[in-house]
Amino acid sequence: MPFCLALPAWCRETMHFYRSQSSLKIRDFLLLLFENSHFTHTNYSIYVYMSVLKTTLRIERIEMKAKFEELIEGFITNRIGISESFLSLPLAAGLQQNIRRLSRDSRMVMAGIGNNTVKDKSQKIRGDRTCWIDNKSKNTFEMEFLDMMRTFMDHLNKSCYTGVNNCEFHYALYEEGACYLKHRDQFKNDYNRKFTMIGYLNDDWVEADGGQLIIHEDEETTSSILPTIQKAVFFQSDQIEHEVAIANRQRMSITGWLKRV
Repeated sequence: MPFCLALPAWCRETMHFYRSQSSLKIRDFLLLLFENSHFTHTNYSIYVYMSVLKTTLRIERIEMKAKFEELIEGFITNRIGISESFLSLPLAAGLQQNIRRLSRDSRMVMAGIGNNTVKDKSQKIRGDRTCWIDNKSKNTFEMEFLDMMRTFMDHLNKSCYTGVNNCEFHYALYEEGACYLKHRDQFKNDYNRKFTMIGYLNDDWVEADGGQLIIHEDEETTSSILPTIQKAVFFQSDQIEHEVAIANRQRMSITGWLKRV
């Protein structure tokens, strides 16, 4: 008999429930539950099963913390934090599917520049289409991403005392030929945006596909970042001038800001 079938039904159902949950809060609750549960050798299969599950949960948290530290260390050292595998492949694929669905439903709209107070929809600076993500979204992948961002904000505040307490994110879709000229991410009439976070969702992206994130380090020096799937980029919103090079094929990302409000 397979090992998992030797377990009681409640145990199999609990594991299935855990695997179906992308919410970090639910996973943390389960970890706390299992950590405070005492399984004895009188039911050895449950004891082993739960021990393996607790180890898996701990590893997930360690791996996430390492990704957070990778972004922060890059930011401190180079003003730009980069993590090549920040998003898991299932999460990146799910967010990618969301963009495609929103585009089919005509919910990705041409972006303007400015905020609600000063907004220019007739601008020529950017050519992407966007759709804002509701912070109370019930979409599985959006919930997982937003929980990850809130956990990152907590980590950032504890390690760097940044004081960020809110976030906002939108999907961004660049069709072939679209770009975004040089700019900073902080509004002239609103200083709440403190840090920019970008997650890329593009499979098999190469230099010839264009769409690089161009960082203007000074008046004469630039560096470029390929928008490859799973990659995250993190920088200070009011400090870094950047642009998106012309995309030679459809380019997708989830982009947003960690804010102090």
